[in-house]
Amino acid sequence: MLTVGLLFFSSNSDNLGVGALTVGQIDILRGISRATGIDIAVTVFDWVGSRPAYVEGPDITIRHLSGEVMKDPRKVMAMFRECDLILDIGAGDSFADIYGPKRLNRMIYLKYLAHLSRCPVVLAPQTFGPFTSWLTRPFARDLIRRAVLVATRDDHSTAALRALGVTRPVVTASDVALRLPPEGSAPIWGRPTVGLNVSGLLMAGGYTGRNQFQLVADYPTAMRDMIGQLLALPERPEVVLVPHVISPQTPSEDDYTAALSLQKEFSDVTVAPAFKTPGVAKAYIASLDFFAGARMHACIAAFSSEVPVVPLAYSGKFEGLFGSLGYEATVDCRALGQDALVQSVLNGFRNREALARQARIARAVGQDRLRDYTEALARVISEVALRKRSGDQMRRASGHQWRAMDERL
Repeated sequence: MLTVGLLFFSSNSDNLGVGALTVGQIDILRGISRATGIDIAVTVFDWVGSRPAYVEGPDITIRHLSGEVMKDPRKVMAMFRECDLILDIGAGDSFADIYGPKRLNRMIYLKYLAHLSRCPVVLAPQTFGPFTSWLTRPFARDLIRRAVLVATRDDHSTAALRALGVTRPVVTASDVALRLPPEGSAPIWGRPTVGLNVSGLLMAGGYTGRNQFQLVADYPTAMRDMIGQLLALPERPEVVLVPHVISPQTPSEDDYTAALSLQKEFSDVTVAPAFKTPGVAKAYIASLDFFAGARMHACIAAFSSEVPVVPLAYSGKFEGLFGSLGYEATVDCRALGQDALVQSVLNGFRNREALARQARIARAVGQDRLRDYTEALARVISEVALRKRSGDQMRRASGHQWRAMDERL
């Protein structure tokens, strides 16, 4: 039995996008297990949450990383040493300084503990950077150098690694959430239906409350204008507000709270349920005729279901992911004003049949790229399993020699 740890994934996050990464990656690991005959047990290192775990099975174990546990690096390293291999996905896009130093510092701390535990680490497909601070760039380079396999989820991230000075081989893959299976039944609509994901985080101005992501338009005003114009279209579409971060204990991030507030202003809109799992959310989104939103994994749920979608980007990760696959419908909220933003979504709805064809082709490209990552990961797993059987654990990244200094990091 080979134990694979998942770091910076989540089994219970209120952000269903992070959960979609977990479910998608576990689906990939189970496929590798079937293909190679290697029994794989998965340990998810997670924080305690109020939501029930949405990954389960006899092959799944959840270990909690609390603040108290993290204060003792020896305890954390002991947990990591129970694994034969660790997959680190950086929460998709958090191995960067875009979200502030606190999140990045915690991430760097745990990454080094994983390496100091002498467990080989795979950097699973993710967005790398931006690393704008001169303080963070050397740590980023070093951590990438130590990994046994590095995969990005888009061309932009691969280019960013090269600009950072990374010369090692990198697999340019795609987002593992493309492998998320839908779960449960979906509604049946009687007329054309538009799904709109309104980000509670952007409605609040980001984590700082002061337009943290430097959007050109006033986001709340643009969303109200968009809803009004969608409702007024000649097709009289059903407009459904679809939350993808459902976190009632943190209203400043909660899409569901934002949706209910807008429903009070626009009584003709429908608010989708507070989904329990990423798969249930995907099944619901797959039932729609058109989708637009600022939560990237809500857009991926639409895209991977071949629902025409206009992603509303607040960072470069959107264009990086979708553009790398040849899907050219992303709208950059950091560059467009309110009128242009709203019109881009309305035009997307009018041209939804063409967008659906484009999504179908681009989705196939994404699946091909994920196959490249799956094959590379399968080779790593096979090597680790072989070394384990022979009693020679692969406890260092290729080409990295451990030094006494490493033990003091």
